[in-house]
Amino acid sequence: MRNKDSATASSPVAATRPGIGIWLAALGVLIFSFTLPGTEYGLEDLDPYVIGVGRSAAASVLAAIALLSVRARRPRGREWGALAVAAAGVVFGFPILSTLALDRGASSSHSAVVVGLLPAATAVLGVLRAGERPSRAFWLAGAAGAACVTGFALIRGAGRFSAADLLLFGALLAAAAGYAEGGRLARDMPGWRVISWALVLAAPITVPVTGGLLATTHPHWTGHAVLGFGYVTAFSAYLGFFAWYEGLARAGIARASQVQLAQPVMTLGWSWLLLGESIDAVTVLGAAGVLVCVALTQRTRVRRAPSAFPVVAGTPTMDGRASRDGDHRGALHGRQADRS
Repeated sequence: MRNKDSATASSPVAATRPGIGIWLAALGVLIFSFTLPGTEYGLEDLDPYVIGVGRSAAASVLAAIALLSVRARRPRGREWGALAVAAAGVVFGFPILSTLALDRGASSSHSAVVVGLLPAATAVLGVLRAGERPSRAFWLAGAAGAACVTGFALIRGAGRFSAADLLLFGALLAAAAGYAEGGRLARDMPGWRVISWALVLAAPITVPVTGGLLATTHPHWTGHAVLGFGYVTAFSAYLGFFAWYEGLARAGIARASQVQLAQPVMTLGWSWLLLGESIDAVTVLGAAGVLVCVALTQRTRVRRAPSAFPVVAGTPTMDGRASRDGDHRGALHGRQADRS
């Protein structure tokens, strides 16, 4: 039996491979790139707080079902604190603040550019919280990407930031904290469980608040409202994090987060295609600059830090590390989940 377990831990699927992590992060970014247009759809007929809070409440139901289906063990000790930080950022902070910014006049394309600063903020928090040490070249490439999106936002905003911009900056800082803490925790807990427990942890607040909002705001569930709310619930608030947190854990928070520099470009495309927003020469130049910076960050080196959480020795995970879960991270590939 030991031989079989050892073989599993050292198999190509089980090994930590930053390349796979980058692809997983890219899948998460693709899913998240529809978030702002989806939110715009919902705002046509729904109160912004219904979207900002309600999507997390609805997603918590999916999360509870997923956790119960595998009888996942409860988080322990410091994991609860990390989950609380992740929940504050990605369950409350970003959804509410970004939705309010859109409701206060920021377009989906403009919001995408401002939120394009998120990779730089996530990289900084990755250094502070996860102990990663990016190279100087990495910081230069990331700073160039941040400069591109900041300059773009200022040009489009006639040289100033609006109240909606301030909400967007708050949203990106909240998301960066949630990404860094969730990615740190995902080194020792499967990424899908990180977001699932974060949503369940927040459910005692999000569920009753959503019930009250639905009773007092009289929402109109038109086709666009259902489509937008359904997308940000199932994908933006939940399924997208399956790939995203796993990508952060495998490739490293600082490096994987830089893939998100491409998100503004994709969101601009969806905003043009789905919302009819115009794309001008400045947008094209900004997009080109962002893509170059993404390529440069992937050619730099980031030193990884050891796991931030104590683990039970001898229990392999999907990447060959010991796990507190008591099960292989390969549970996502058909292994039986921890029933303790």
